[in-house]
Amino acid sequence: MKILVTGGAGFIGANFVHTTAELHPDADIVVLDKLGYAGNPDSLSGLERVELIKGDIADADTVDPLVKDADLVVHFAAESHNDNSLRDPWPFISSNIVGTYQILEALRRHGGRLHHVSTDEVYGDLEIGEPRKFKPHDPYVPSSPYSAAKAASDHLVRAWVRSFGIEATLSNCSNNYGPYQHVEKFIPRTVTNLMNGVRPRVYGTGEQIRDWIHVLDHNTAVWKIIEKGTIGETYLIGADGELNNLQVTQMILEEFGRDKNDFDHVNDRPGHDQRYAIDNTSMLELGWTPQYTNFRDGLRDTIQWYRDNESWWRPQKEAVEAKYRAAGQ
Repeated sequence: MKILVTGGAGFIGANFVHTTAELHPDADIVVLDKLGYAGNPDSLSGLERVELIKGDIADADTVDPLVKDADLVVHFAAESHNDNSLRDPWPFISSNIVGTYQILEALRRHGGRLHHVSTDEVYGDLEIGEPRKFKPHDPYVPSSPYSAAKAASDHLVRAWVRSFGIEATLSNCSNNYGPYQHVEKFIPRTVTNLMNGVRPRVYGTGEQIRDWIHVLDHNTAVWKIIEKGTIGETYLIGADGELNNLQVTQMILEEFGRDKNDFDHVNDRPGHDQRYAIDNTSMLELGWTPQYTNFRDGLRDTIQWYRDNESWWRPQKEAVEAKYRAAGQ
């Protein structure tokens, strides 16, 4: 089996490559990644039967021959940081929409199986305190250029399945955490700030709720969909991990032996979604269950990974903090 993983040097994609190399040691894995600021070839160090190709998924000449040679395409590649999408939406349009189009057209020419990875943010947000969770066929109400671009990519995949018979499944996952996540993101930024002796920062009141899932659990769910999912269906991946940003910050502080109130509030993000929550019934029906059912255990493992891999994240840190300082965050 030859597997093409787009965005495989990014956070979730790189973890998927590690998971795939373990579950399918005889597979040949080709990673296509433009190696922008969030793509790190060091995330794939030590893996055998993995070929890394630097290239942009929005470039048809790059995508076409790789899709032609693949039995399976797993499409992670995306611009994914909300703050960046508010500053400059175009990279999100190019990667998330144009890039997905190029992959779909290559599949239309050559055939092959696709799994398209998306986000729960396409559904907008939920009210804090309401019992409802996102379901696969809920209407899309994206709040940012990032989530709007991902929503568009999902619609493209479904249209190509129906119009052209593309063999594809889709998944929308809640917030991931774990190894190899870029230090611009909430959990690794908080952890690495504390390692640098800097007080964590919390947007607004910190009451926004996210449904956290360890990246390992996300990727075992993706494989379950690839193996057992129904073509054309959408599966929601979540691990019942609802916590607000303040709670997560305080847990991290406690893991560092710090007072739980040892943080600073900063101005809230424009259009900040209030709550995400996943109804994962469709995944449970496929026979998938998460390994990290206790968030604190997964968080502790993640903190230890950043402690053990300072050489991986340290070169990125100052540039990230300079951007946040410029934004007053």
